[in-house]
Amino acid sequence: MLRALEIKRKGHWDGVAADHVVLAYDDRYRRRMSMTGTGGLGFVLDLEKATVLGDGDALILSDDRLIAVVAAAEPLLEVCCEDAEHLARIAWHIGNRHLAADINGDRILIREDHVIAEMLEGLGASVTSVTTPFNPELGAYDHHNHDHAHHDPSDHKGHSHG
Repeated sequence: MLRALEIKRKGHWDGVAADHVVLAYDDRYRRRMSMTGTGGLGFVLDLEKATVLGDGDALILSDDRLIAVVAAAEPLLEVCCEDAEHLARIAWHIGNRHLAADINGDRILIREDHVIAEMLEGLGASVTSVTTPFNPELGAYDHHNHDHAHHDPSDHKGHSHG
């Protein structure tokens, strides 16, 4: 069976792929698993360590063909605000709760959570259910960080919510 042993990151390959896999965010943090592309090409993902597969990345198969990684649409909440300053305040509240967030200029996407939605609406944000790909920011000490990080997450001393 074909194996995918390496990743070419988005922007570092020509976009020509033999097949593609469509994966939700939780399914894009992997080390080893059997996969089948939408065109039927089967292979085993076999990376050295668990890694976040980004939307637009490519997996390099053992025969040098590429498999494109596509972020699947999933149910999310779109958070919008009246201006950038308000959005920055809302982003602080989301971050203070350690929620995964996909920040796109004039909106923030988060996972569906009715309690968080009510809190954000109480703070004046507009919250709408949407179905779209989820590509959250990766935290500096996040165990899902990309494989090019050069630090040891265990060096993090923690922080206060004081």
